[in-house]
Amino acid sequence: MCECHEKSDLSLIEETLNKYQDVSGSLITILQHAQDIYGYLPTDVIYHIAKRTNSTPANVMGVATFYTQFRLKPVGKYLILLCKGTACHVNGADRILGSLCEELKIKDGETTEDGLFSIKSVACLGCCSLSPVMMIGDETYGSLTPEKAIGIINELKAKEAAK
Repeated sequence: MCECHEKSDLSLIEETLNKYQDVSGSLITILQHAQDIYGYLPTDVIYHIAKRTNSTPANVMGVATFYTQFRLKPVGKYLILLCKGTACHVNGADRILGSLCEELKIKDGETTEDGLFSIKSVACLGCCSLSPVMMIGDETYGSLTPEKAIGIINELKAKEAAK
């Protein structure tokens, strides 16, 4: 049993577990479904997955921490993925990251206190012709400058304030 404080609704993952718990090599698929459901991988969900797949929490956590696609902490409503690949790096990604972090008052990998924004540098977004580039949700923003990136953030802030 999980000795943690989180209390996730474990019934949400039952359909996935029923389908994959006895399928060899399905742990990544289970973790992907869990993250889709919860937005990240809560500790109690990791323990539950371990129990149902006859694994150990350490094994499940090992897989979850090995692959960068998995998150162990909740992210903001707007997850900013900033490309740090070669083309983006050469074209000023570090300046954009600095501006975003200063504007949002967070560091790379953190979430704003209001839970609205998270920022994460990634190795590549595959949009080199648009460098420097960031993604927020399904939207790709290219040919960025620090000012343009801040403008996009301010538009999202205004959109949220209008709700």
